[in-house]
Amino acid sequence: MISHREGRLPFFANTTSVHFCQIGPGPYNALLRILISAGEASGEMYGAQLIEALRRRDPQLEFFGVGGGRMRTAGCETVVDAKDLSVVGITEILSHLPKIYGLYQRLIAEADSRKPDLAIVIDSPAFNWRVARQMKKRGVPVAYYVAPQFWAWRQGRVLLLRDYVDKVLVIFPFEERFYRDRGVDATFVGHPLADLPQSAIERGDYAGEFHLDPAKPWITLMPGSRVKEVRMNLPTILEASGQLGPNYEFLLPVAPTLDRAFLQRLIGKQQITLVPESLPALWHSRAGIIASGTATVEAAMMRTPFVMVYRVSPLTYMLGKPRVKVPHFAMVNLIAGEEVVPELVQHDFTTEKVVARIKELLPDGPARDRMLDGLTDVKSRLRPPESALEGPSQAPADRAAEIILALAKGGSS
Repeated sequence: MISHREGRLPFFANTTSVHFCQIGPGPYNALLRILISAGEASGEMYGAQLIEALRRRDPQLEFFGVGGGRMRTAGCETVVDAKDLSVVGITEILSHLPKIYGLYQRLIAEADSRKPDLAIVIDSPAFNWRVARQMKKRGVPVAYYVAPQFWAWRQGRVLLLRDYVDKVLVIFPFEERFYRDRGVDATFVGHPLADLPQSAIERGDYAGEFHLDPAKPWITLMPGSRVKEVRMNLPTILEASGQLGPNYEFLLPVAPTLDRAFLQRLIGKQQITLVPESLPALWHSRAGIIASGTATVEAAMMRTPFVMVYRVSPLTYMLGKPRVKVPHFAMVNLIAGEEVVPELVQHDFTTEKVVARIKELLPDGPARDRMLDGLTDVKSRLRPPESALEGPSQAPADRAAEIILALAKGGSS
């Protein structure tokens, strides 16, 4: 049960979460009951965006299911919390299987009780293809938003999408052709982070709020959104921060799937400032040390130069690495087709190498300029395509919402 979204090393990550929404067949003003299954921090954020976009088109939608705070705020009555389904790595999953299976059974039982008219699954393929299979058996149309990275590894699993999913909505431009060439009805809708605005809060105000020195360069640290990831990545990141020294401010955004006290215990007395949101921290930072995953895309969208890092257990790495079918680990590099950001993975992820690569990016000069140009190019590629017939491109969640509502009415897009 392995999740591999957004450039998190494909064979290392797993997480699961789910959400329900009420909709019924017929016109948009009918009551629609939708099951939404969204995974981890990023999937939960995309799920909340999608719920909001769907409700702009049909305010009568009711949402039930499993997820976290963002989706609850958007209107979901959660059945299972996303934090209970967050597991990373091949070997790490085994001890959690009974718990995950119990939550999965709870979800399917809830679906049988509520009888959704449409299912939307988001990311987390190890869990969600099973949800899609159960919904398909019950005659429920299924849309997959933020499709699995089966192009990176285990390409044979594309058959799962072809068999159990009616419409796949992909967020990376090269995915559409990959899936269509294999018989899957896929549409590129753009990346949900592609049009993120710059931070509205001024640097001085932000510094005052979190007691930061605005005269120092800031470096954002993002060790992952799950407990296991943080335990594997944060110690080396902290060592690198210590070697960089007191001439910098270090900011660590607290992912919604993590407990602040847990992070504080790991940090100890080191001078690291915990902040609630990643995007303002990235926007105002000179550079970042970022674990593979959605955070790397966030950094790219904020045009914050960064070093990508990642580590898993030795057994997980040994089992997973031979399966990878792509030349890069970082999603930014895969989109660009070249190395835009340095990748320090497993044995290469050392304190000395992190410090050396970050020092290359901090001063103005060719290395920093090349990365900024590369990040700008990546951002442009992630925007949804414009259509001569439809006019200016829609936001990804809005485009996805229209396709999903068409599916709910019995059509396709």
